[in-house]
Amino acid sequence: MTGPTGSEHRRAAFPGAIQIVDLFHARQHLWELAATLCPNNALRQQRWLNHKLQWLENGQIEKLVGALRAANDRYPEAADALRLEANYFEKNAQRMRYPQFRRQELFIGSGVIEAGCKTVIGSRLKRSGMFWTVRGANAIIALRCNRLSRKFEDYWADRQEAA
Repeated sequence: MTGPTGSEHRRAAFPGAIQIVDLFHARQHLWELAATLCPNNALRQQRWLNHKLQWLENGQIEKLVGALRAANDRYPEAADALRLEANYFEKNAQRMRYPQFRRQELFIGSGVIEAGCKTVIGSRLKRSGMFWTVRGANAIIALRCNRLSRKFEDYWADRQEAA
């Protein structure tokens, strides 16, 4: 029996959250597949990618998956890579509805979140000479997030009530 997938863990930890695959990460899957299918030929790679990247951007994941599965006949030596990527896009299709996410004004790249983590957490925890236990790091992260989100007083009121 297998355990829960990463996606199932995320749903359990963050119920109601909208999960989005970073667009640049998804593009990277296609670029790497193009390099596998057309090694040492940038022009052929670009030609192969043209519609696929457009389908990805437009949230036409089923069309993309169909094209990847159909490419098995043309690239039999890369059948495993094509199947793996087709499965990846098929499994994550609902997390790749980029036009829908844009209409909702959601970020489709992880850069903003990564920068936020670096600013909020990294700048405080990674200073010279600092060493943290997991418990201590979690505590300082909670305080810093509450302070920067202007919920610092609420945090202390909740702590007081809990005690």
